Amino acid sequence: MTGFQKFDGARVLITGGLGFIGSALAKKLVELQAKVTLVDSMIPIYGGNHFNIRDIKDRVTVNISDVRDPFAMAYLVRDKDYLFNLAGQTSHLDSMADPRTDLDINASSQLSILEACRQHNPAIKIVFASTRQLYGKPEYLPVDEKHPIKPVDVNGINKLAGEWYHLLYNNIYQIRACALRLTNTYGPGMRIKDARQTFLGIWIKNLIQGNTLQIFGDGLQLRDFNYVDDVVEAFLGAAMDENTNGGVYNLGSSEHISLKDLANRMVKIFKSGKYEMVPFPSDRKAIDIGDYYSDFNKINKMLGWSPRISLEEGLRKSLDYYSQYLDNYL
Repeated sequence: MTGFQKFDGARVLITGGLGFIGSALAKKLVELQAKVTLVDSMIPIYGGNHFNIRDIKDRVTVNISDVRDPFAMAYLVRDKDYLFNLAGQTSHLDSMADPRTDLDINASSQLSILEACRQHNPAIKIVFASTRQLYGKPEYLPVDEKHPIKPVDVNGINKLAGEWYHLLYNNIYQIRACALRLTNTYGPGMRIKDARQTFLGIWIKNLIQGNTLQIFGDGLQLRDFNYVDDVVEAFLGAAMDENTNGGVYNLGSSEHISLKDLANRMVKIFKSGKYEMVPFPSDRKAIDIGDYYSDFNKINKMLGWSPRISLEEGLRKSLDYYSQYLDNYL
């Protein structure tokens, strides 16, 4: 995918902008000469990190606000051409322990953001970061967009509500919006101090620190992964193309790998490390979805998008990055 000239001079708002994907998106948009505003609450457990934008901090506007503040969002959306709506609570376990907060961030605040757009900037184009989690335990593989929706946790239900609010406002109020259902995204800038964003982050931290990786169950669960640069391209392409309006699109990869094989590959790339199989903790077992990998043919046909960075290359880049900058993410 190429040809992002439309962003030259465009006014762009990114919620969750100091987080993992938001900051990667910001870097690419700055390169494309966009005028970028980043919104982030910087609440410690949600992944915002000023180090993520160290190379572009003088070329973006940073607003420390919470998407749960409707007055702040009403002000911030007013003059923007694009909104990349990435702010969210991503931890499945946290959503079960504190469902009200998850509801406030992933559902209620999304409605407030859309109302702000309807009242103050109905011409904006929105790309919403949704999740594979709303499919629940797959009934068939690969999972396409027609798969039944059966979330297994509070997070999946609230993310689904947030996604459907966007589609509703597209269909009823003509506020152009689409949603990308992300699978396991990884790469430089992801949270690694715990598993609130992705288990792969804490695996990378433990590998670098010389700790044993823990794999729950038999380790045969299949997953697919997207390197963050590929995900950024999907967001930009979805924003530019008017044919995406009102649609939902899976991201994914044709590389499927078991967790045990993934651990082996990471140890091999890093040339050090070990892992162990441990029983599933009961709270995780209750919401585990088994095997999962996506069918991404719909976005491939619409935008020509497919992952360009192999898992091998992406893991190598990630391990190299955190080997160099680990202290900034602990």
